Amino acid sequence: MVVLAASVVSKSGKVILSRQFVEMSRIRIEGLLAAFPKLVGTGKQHTYVETENVRYVYQPIEALYLLLVTTKQSNILEDLETLRLLSKLVPEYAYSLDEDGIGKTAFELIFAFDEVICLGHKENVTVAQVKQYCEMESHEEKLHKLVLQSKINETKDVMKRKASEIEKSKIDKGRGGDKGGFMSMGSGRIESSFSDMSISSSGSGFGSGSGFGLTTDVDSFSTKPKGRQPSSATAPPKGLGMQLGKSQKTNQFLASLQAEGELIVEDVQPKAGQSRVAAATPTDPITLTAEEKLNVTLKRDGGISNFDVQGTLSLQILNQEDGLIQVQIETGGNPGILFKTHPNMNKELFSNENILGLKDPNRPFPTGAGDAAGVGLLKWRMQSADESLVPLSINCWPSVSGNETYVSIEYEASSMFDLRNVVISVPLPALREAPSVRQIDGEWRYDSRNSILEWSILLIDNSNRSGSMEFVVPPADSSVFFPISVRFSATNTYSDLKVVNVIPLRGGAPPKFAQKTSLITENYQVV
Repeated sequence: MVVLAASVVSKSGKVILSRQFVEMSRIRIEGLLAAFPKLVGTGKQHTYVETENVRYVYQPIEALYLLLVTTKQSNILEDLETLRLLSKLVPEYAYSLDEDGIGKTAFELIFAFDEVICLGHKENVTVAQVKQYCEMESHEEKLHKLVLQSKINETKDVMKRKASEIEKSKIDKGRGGDKGGFMSMGSGRIESSFSDMSISSSGSGFGSGSGFGLTTDVDSFSTKPKGRQPSSATAPPKGLGMQLGKSQKTNQFLASLQAEGELIVEDVQPKAGQSRVAAATPTDPITLTAEEKLNVTLKRDGGISNFDVQGTLSLQILNQEDGLIQVQIETGGNPGILFKTHPNMNKELFSNENILGLKDPNRPFPTGAGDAAGVGLLKWRMQSADESLVPLSINCWPSVSGNETYVSIEYEASSMFDLRNVVISVPLPALREAPSVRQIDGEWRYDSRNSILEWSILLIDNSNRSGSMEFVVPPADSSVFFPISVRFSATNTYSDLKVVNVIPLRGGAPPKFAQKTSLITENYQVV
C-alpha cells in the first residue's frame, strides 16, 4: 500500500488536519482534498471513492471524516486496517471529536500518524505502542530539563549562602575595629569560601583563589565526576550536603523507575500559555454547553445504592454586541428532572415558553473568552432507584482454585448511550508481577504502583453492548477486588436538552451559535 496523505475533514468540506507522507506539491494535495466533499457518500461505516488517479478511503467520526488518500494500486484491505488504527488514535489524543478538539491536539495527532505511516507505508504497531513511543520521546526531554534546572537552583542557593557568610564576616570584623587585619586576612578567607563552592563535577568551581569572579554557565555541569575535590576544600554546610544528597537520590530513583518502564510525571509548574486545556479560544461567537455529571454507586450483588445526575447549561459569548440575546431550549420532557434557573433569569418566561432570558431585557450577558466555564443559565438534577437507568453495569466473580484466584468481570451497557473512553479500574492485591489476563474484550494496563488493573474500551455501541475479561492472580479474598471504579463519557444526556434558537433582542438575523453536549462520570463505583 502507498498512503499519500491522512486528513481530518469536516462534513462541510473544511480541512482541519492534514499530513502528507510522500513528496507532493501543495497545490496537488489541496486539489485532492477540495474534490473529496463532492465525491463522498453517506450511510456506510467504511467507504471509499476512486478517481482516475487516487482512491479516497474514509470513515465518519461524528461530524468529521477521517480520510486516507492512497494510490489506486494500494491494497484496500491494508488501507482499511490503517484507517481503523488511526480511528482509534484520534479519540486517544483529541479532547473532543469536533473541530475545536482536533485543532487543539493537531501536533499530537500528526506525531501519532507519523508513527503509524512512514513514507506512505504502514508500520506494524498498536495503539499502546504509538502512545509509548510518543511519550518516551517527550519524557526524556522533560527529565533532562528537570535535572538541568535542579542544578541551576542548587547553584543559586550556594551563591546566596556564601554571599551571606562573607557579608556577616565583614560586619563582625568591622565591629572589632581591626580594619587592616581584616584586609590582610580577607583574601585568604574569601578564597577559602569560594573554594567551598566548587561543587560542579568538573572540579573547576565558580571562582578562583585570585579573585571574586563568578560564573553561572550551565555547560560547566556534568553528569559524571571527572576528578576528586581538592583536599584543601572544606566540606559544604550540613544543610547543603543534605539537599545535594537528597537531589542525587531522587534523580537516581527516577532513573531506576524509568528503566523499569514506569511513566514518570514531573511536578513542574507550566509556563504561561502552555496549558493544554486553555490553549485555544472558542471560534464561534456564541457557545452553549450542556454538561451532566453522573454519581452512581452500584452494589456488587446487584441493585443501586445511589444514582444522581446533576446538569448545567452554560453560555459563553465572545463579542459584546452579541450579549443582548435570549436562548430558546427544548427538553426531553422527563418528569423526574427538576430544572432551576439562575436568580437573574426571568423564571416566568422560562416556565411559559422555555426561553432563557435576563429579568432586565436591556442588560446584556457577560462576554469574553477568559472564563472557559462560561455563564451558568440553568441547572437540573435527577435522582432515581430505577436500575434500568444505569448506563453501565459491572459484574465481578472471583473464585479461588488451588493456588490461584480466577476473576471474571463482565459489563453490560444500556442502549440509551454510546459510551466513549471507558476505563474500568479493578484493585488487586499487592503483586510482584502483572496478573495473567486470559481473555479480554478491549485492552488492559497494570498500574504496579497502585496495584490496579485498568480495562479500557474505546467505544461501546450497538456492536459491543456486553463484554468480558478474565485474569488470574495469587489466592486473595474476594473483597480485595472492590470497589471497582468506572469512568466514561457520552455525547448525549438524560435531559436530552437542546438549544432550538438564539433570539437577538435588537432584531436582525439570529447569530451563529455552537452547542456542546456531554455526559461524564464524577464518581461511578461498584462497592
